[in-house]
Amino acid sequence: MTAIDTLLHPRSIAVVGASADATKTAGRPVAYLQKHGYGGTIYPVNPRADQVGGLACYPDIDSLPGVPDVGLVLVAPDRAIEAVAALSRRGTPAAIVLASGFGETGETGARRQQALKEAAGGMRLLGPNTIGLVNLTDRIMLCASGALEMESLQGGGIAVVSQSGGILGSLLSRAAAAGLGFSKLVSTGNEVDLEAADFVDHLADDPATQVIALYMEGLRNPEKFRRAALKAARAGKPVVVYKVGRSESGARSAASHTGALAGEDRVYDALFSQVGAIRAQTFADLLDIPAALATGRRLRGRRVAILTSTGGAGTLVADSLGVAGFETPPPGPETAARLRDLQKNDQIVLDRNPIDVTLAGLQPELLRNTIATLLDSADYDAVITVVGSSALAQPTLAAGAIAASLGQSDKPVLAYVSPHAPAVLANVNRAGAPAFTAPESFAAVLSAMLARTAREGTAGAATETALTAGAAAPKSGGGTASPSAAPAAPAGLPTGSLNEAQARALFAHYGVPSVSERTVTDAAQGRREAQAFDAPVVLKVLSSRITHKTEAGGVAVGVAPDTVGDAIEAMAARVRERTGIEPEGYLLQEMASGVEMIVGVHRDPQLGPTLLLGLGGVTAELFQDTALRLLPVDRATVQDMLRSLKAWPLLDGYRGRPKADVKALEDAVLNFAAMAVQLGERLVEAEINPLFVQEEGRGVRAADGVAILK
Repeated sequence: MTAIDTLLHPRSIAVVGASADATKTAGRPVAYLQKHGYGGTIYPVNPRADQVGGLACYPDIDSLPGVPDVGLVLVAPDRAIEAVAALSRRGTPAAIVLASGFGETGETGARRQQALKEAAGGMRLLGPNTIGLVNLTDRIMLCASGALEMESLQGGGIAVVSQSGGILGSLLSRAAAAGLGFSKLVSTGNEVDLEAADFVDHLADDPATQVIALYMEGLRNPEKFRRAALKAARAGKPVVVYKVGRSESGARSAASHTGALAGEDRVYDALFSQVGAIRAQTFADLLDIPAALATGRRLRGRRVAILTSTGGAGTLVADSLGVAGFETPPPGPETAARLRDLQKNDQIVLDRNPIDVTLAGLQPELLRNTIATLLDSADYDAVITVVGSSALAQPTLAAGAIAASLGQSDKPVLAYVSPHAPAVLANVNRAGAPAFTAPESFAAVLSAMLARTAREGTAGAATETALTAGAAAPKSGGGTASPSAAPAAPAGLPTGSLNEAQARALFAHYGVPSVSERTVTDAAQGRREAQAFDAPVVLKVLSSRITHKTEAGGVAVGVAPDTVGDAIEAMAARVRERTGIEPEGYLLQEMASGVEMIVGVHRDPQLGPTLLLGLGGVTAELFQDTALRLLPVDRATVQDMLRSLKAWPLLDGYRGRPKADVKALEDAVLNFAAMAVQLGERLVEAEINPLFVQEEGRGVRAADGVAILK
């Protein structure tokens, strides 16, 4: 077995530091193993106890009569290192270290954590600073969480992997109260060895798991997570992630617009999108969404029937769904006729949705048949049943009616429990229909179910495709040749911040066309070179120290060729006054036109190089209409990025305008991305803004450039 197999299915467990007092944290694990039915061998280890939980207790690890599959280490940090070393010498495959006081406490703790890893040798470690793990499928509780005090813990199809021990206990207790079941729950703690991605990878193969819920604080190995999430997607097991730290990870300041727009949290969004993971926006979603996805039901559209006997509660649900883009149409003629046949007294309201069956709908047979009719109707893709206050008197009514109707359709059936009725909520969940107590939950849940349907069979495909985008020489007429293998990096690349001319020369080397231009050093040369232009030009200051040239007064548009010399002198004075920097030179550029786009690469310190694509120009940061993806990317990914933009219609012929050269734009973006992949860590940041996208067939033109190399 692998180490994780062994951790989840140990035949024998050494509980190091076990206490004979079951009320203490160190006394809980043995008590929980016995309470919840563990059938293997338990070796309590404590030199000050003869028995723990009626079991013989051993003074040390060397005294154990056999080699345990797993060591559960409950002692303090320094003693934990000794215990881990002793377990490793005995040949124990894996250990769980609950103690804190390691890497999370600073430099001293980090050294202690390194010593712990060295003490383990070839033995695998979970933790330290973890609450442990729970295998509800097989009733194995290697955990000290007080949530295990509950008498009844239900098995189910949801697995939880949490980088926080407290969250594991929170979700376990909430689920038990709501009638939901888990397969496995794992707290990874400091991840000195085994990390969240390792367990996601393992759970993708676990037959008892249908959905993986992940509480994430950060990623130590993004590529490992990427592979694990893709594996889960291929196995048809959605990964639902609640990532904390959004308020602390605003956009970092950087030399380019890209650095400001590609905040850390947006990069995580990009990662989750590429691997097919669903991001939970609230902590409640981390339980609600997996509960709905674990049913295996498929949402194929946005039309939802809301069945209610209490108008106000139904309206709350309908309003929340409407904001999220779902439709609640009234029943069509055929469905309405079938519903009228069920309720002969004409009290049912059929000209609207929510569909109000009034108090007559509290009859079990009528409620069951109404749900069945709505599920069978071609008018709806999902059914939500509102459970009102009358359920307090009939706590099994809704659960029974819903359970009886589930077999005839794979459409989602959900319930809104309007009153505070925990028993009713649990009954409905156990019946197989996810039930929620907040009307806002349905928008999040149905959006996730719709996303799952859309992603099935395609999740992460772009990420798995090897990047072939490279560069080729621009075609005549300004087009961009189809990307192929990227060329070798240019010889003699400087380090540091490149000036605009150097940056665009680098981009051109990789196949991104540039506007025509002349570089001049002063006004006199500018007057001479301007004679090569027969139309007004763009004049720019040239400096590796000035990135945002507009703010520095270093850009002038529509300069007549015969006034270039005077414009250069005026610009030099402006730039010196505003920045105190002496210009390196000046650029005379042809005036380009088209849709202004921005394409950039920013290296996130945790997740690596990230491609940004969006609406560009001087208002890029103002409108922030951009899409992000982690590199590498392929053409399908770039196309998806473009179509996700609000500005996409501008490229696609908005209101009769000519279509832009989207194919040339895709090629340029792929070439730019190939450059970033090939240069690797040498490239700190790069950007083209604006990249003018001209009419179809006329290509693209880079009119500005930023690049920072190391």
